[in-house]
Amino acid sequence: MKRRNWLMTLAIGSVFALVASGCSNNDNGGSTTGSSGSTGSTVDCNADEFGCVTIAANEPIKIGTLLSISGDTAALGDDSNAGVTLGIDYLDGTLDGTAGQILGHDVTVVKEDDGCSADGGQQGGTKLAADPQIFAVVGTTCSSSALGVADTILSEKGTILISPSNTNPSLTEEGTHQPFYLRTAYNDKIQAAVINDFITTKLNAKTVATIHDESPYATALTEVLGTNFEASGGKVTSAESIQSTDTDFKALLTKIGNAKPDVLYFPDFDPACELIAAQAKQTAGLENTVLIGSDGCLTSTFIDQGGDAVNGVYASGPDLSAFTQNDFYQNEFLPAYQTLVGSKPTSAYHAQAFDAMGMIAAAITASAVDNNGTLTISRTAFKDAMYATSGYQGITGTITCTPLGDCAGATTVGIYKAPDFPCCADNSKPLFSETKTLAEVS
Repeated sequence: MKRRNWLMTLAIGSVFALVASGCSNNDNGGSTTGSSGSTGSTVDCNADEFGCVTIAANEPIKIGTLLSISGDTAALGDDSNAGVTLGIDYLDGTLDGTAGQILGHDVTVVKEDDGCSADGGQQGGTKLAADPQIFAVVGTTCSSSALGVADTILSEKGTILISPSNTNPSLTEEGTHQPFYLRTAYNDKIQAAVINDFITTKLNAKTVATIHDESPYATALTEVLGTNFEASGGKVTSAESIQSTDTDFKALLTKIGNAKPDVLYFPDFDPACELIAAQAKQTAGLENTVLIGSDGCLTSTFIDQGGDAVNGVYASGPDLSAFTQNDFYQNEFLPAYQTLVGSKPTSAYHAQAFDAMGMIAAAITASAVDNNGTLTISRTAFKDAMYATSGYQGITGTITCTPLGDCAGATTVGIYKAPDFPCCADNSKPLFSETKTLAEVS
């Protein structure tokens, strides 16, 4: 693939005119005159309600990440953090293990743990929002850490939160969307539609039971799938919930097994995901039931901890085989990832994190005022530059952001079968795959 230049792929429209919207909390106050992109601009730092960030010459640009990097879901956050690191490496147009720069400034990353929970989103989001030099955060891993938590905390400070893996529809819906929130991850309306097509057209399922862990992610997926499935003529025999900390599901599975559903769908997280799968195989009434999870289960942890007990279980997630048709991803990104991490990708959202970092770099270049090496960045102008992203060519495809922060374009979702998950099998390919846009499924 011909090397891309991040700075040429962002269609910024009238963003330069928006740079003048200013920075009331800038330590320097007043206005700043310099160059922004290819034009001269003046930033009135008293006009932006969220203020400006000033980065002195030779000082680094500070970016935050808020991802799950501990406990059973660490494989998810570690994978995305690797994508961010490689995005910074690629700022100079190469993946050579040497970090690039933005407008002559190094980039440093402050990492916080979202814990895949609302509490983690609250704690990590509060820490990042308190840092006056951070104006962009890649995160969160889990929708539960963002929805009404980190998305709100950071928006109230004028700090962009762009997620590589949040998929809950409410994050980008009228009434619940926060103005500084975006995502490169797809909307679960797409994922649920692809799962429904798989179970109705390929499995010919007539009945489905669902289990969610009460997280926004799992709850929305089971609800949207149930609606789609019933609209297709199917029947939801049981819609159950668990706590993410539960470990014994025998009684619940026995109840579900009484109806002998064709499919049991449980889009939960580790370790519940592999425990449900293993225990379901030992439950009367579920002997012939097809077991399906989603991207929360599509991890190395699921395979490593589940072992032989989870073989044959399906899980949906980004179709990484679509990325392998991209020479850059196959020949440059994956080798660089393995050099950095020491293994294959541990989950499925490294490419979305890489693209999020590229969008951030392009928006900084579009919105920053450069005065002899000192950058002044209006938080509102930076936000506007992020939302102006249009036609951006990322690993994941062409990225164009909607006014509500959905930036993924046509999205390819695949259905994988354990143990042949992308994390853990060479040349892993989905058994079923479809490409849809948010407009098509909405």
